[in-house]
Amino acid sequence: MARDNIEEHIISQAIISDYYQDLLESLQVDAAVVGGGPSGLTAAYLLARAGLKTALFERRLSLGGGIWGGGMMFNRLVFQEEARSLFDLFHIRYREHVPGYYVASSVETAAAMILAVCREGVKIFNLVAVEDVVLRENRVAGLVLNWSPVEPAGLHIDPLAIRCRYILDATGHEAQVVKRLVEKNRIELSIPGERSMWAARGERETVECSGEIFPGLYVSGMAANAVAGGHRMGPIFGGMVLSGQKVAQMIIDRWKRGEP
Repeated sequence: MARDNIEEHIISQAIISDYYQDLLESLQVDAAVVGGGPSGLTAAYLLARAGLKTALFERRLSLGGGIWGGGMMFNRLVFQEEARSLFDLFHIRYREHVPGYYVASSVETAAAMILAVCREGVKIFNLVAVEDVVLRENRVAGLVLNWSPVEPAGLHIDPLAIRCRYILDATGHEAQVVKRLVEKNRIELSIPGERSMWAARGERETVECSGEIFPGLYVSGMAANAVAGGHRMGPIFGGMVLSGQKVAQMIIDRWKRGEP
């Protein structure tokens, strides 16, 4: 039976105080992941599991990036043998279509990855956009944040900033963090964008091109391809999760060595 004495202001109090506590605790983190697509979710999960204090920022309402739509709104995705261990890690069900090609529900994949990231303790802030970075001695040392509706609405609202040891740009085709860094600081770094579809090359290049692009700033997933000019690959997601795994391991290794 529903309670008759539910107070609206207490509901608001619970939401505000709980969110506020997470935000305060995330003003200084070990790793900040920008973008909640497959590579960002994979990296965030592995970073948090290794013990790094990790926050994830997503400008959209929901996480998952391009996973949800599968291929042309057929909610299925494909991955290859090399990525099976990661899909198993997230407890995602799949079947072998033909040898070496595995198919999974895009909805289950997104839901499973998001749930795993939440349960691993990653602080998630959706509807938050990164509008700039913090620089210290020619190194990216933090993020400048604002609510994602602010810029499209043309509102002059000053942002807030957080401090991070390691930042991952997993914003997909736009490579937003890298672009802001380059544009605002006149850094000579070309961002050609991805080339046309070539699935085999695109999958390989996604992983090969993932890594540190500027001191303190890493790229993964389609952001890595956009910066390096690699090929797009369509609704095959093995390279995306392997890219997130690669960058996470690079950051974890540096963190364990105590390197900035």
